[in-house]
Amino acid sequence: MRTWIEDTLGISADIAYRLTATVVVLVVLVVLRWLVARWIGRKVTEPELMFRARKTVSYVATTIFVLAMSWVWLPFFDDLGTFLGLLAAGLAIALADVFLDIAGWLFIVFRRPFKVGDRIEINGTAGDVIDLRVFRFTVLEIRNWVDADQSTGRVVHIPNGHLFKYPTANFTEGFFHIWHEVPVAVTFESDWKRAEELVLEAMAAVAIDEEELRRHQRIRSTTRDYMIKFQELKPTVYVSTTASGVVLTGRLLVEARARRGIEDAVWRSLLTAIVQEPTVELAYPTGRTVVVDPIRIQRAD
Repeated sequence: MRTWIEDTLGISADIAYRLTATVVVLVVLVVLRWLVARWIGRKVTEPELMFRARKTVSYVATTIFVLAMSWVWLPFFDDLGTFLGLLAAGLAIALADVFLDIAGWLFIVFRRPFKVGDRIEINGTAGDVIDLRVFRFTVLEIRNWVDADQSTGRVVHIPNGHLFKYPTANFTEGFFHIWHEVPVAVTFESDWKRAEELVLEAMAAVAIDEEELRRHQRIRSTTRDYMIKFQELKPTVYVSTTASGVVLTGRLLVEARARRGIEDAVWRSLLTAIVQEPTVELAYPTGRTVVVDPIRIQRAD
């Protein structure tokens, strides 16, 4: 067979021998692995134990193959440095994601884009960071099927390498508050200026004191570390219109983890005030019919 491979493929006898040995070892290991897996499937009935046994067989077969290939091919390389270089290049390609995860961990440790306890969002997944490890970090998920940034109860493991592939948003780094908006639609017939006053009053009842915010040490440190200027911190209202009426969008600062509670408090206060205000009515999608000609009713004979 050695001569046939040499004549057919046009390669040296030494390389032909090593290629033949590689193929033989690979085939034998595949067959043995299949036979052992079949035997395990007949003897083991517990799913978890079967899974671990199959994994162990795969690891053992892979280890044997690597050792056999080292014995077959290592003498082919006269220069050990060349072999190690090729081995390192192969490992770099095969384990690219692993090395990227390690680089991401180093980035987290030294550059600190976030830390345990921060609320972040990356690649569409948002949550509170609860663990940091060499290959991945873990977040307690928010959003998804739950509204207003509340927890779903799921734990999500994210590879550290994602930091180099996707933008990372941090809700709590530097400035510990986020802007939240509460849109309120009233009819065109309503007194929208009075409605604006009601929205401002409802937000003022739960808003954080502006002077206290400006005196806060984290606000000062944030302005030193980042090019961020905090000019307007008090609640405000923006006015726009839709087909259904006038939209008053209230905007205020809330703590990163208190968005739903603040919106609930604003709406409770606002609904109570609107009930007592006859000039303000909430808008909803409606239709109007305009009759141009008088309606005539005729009796059927």
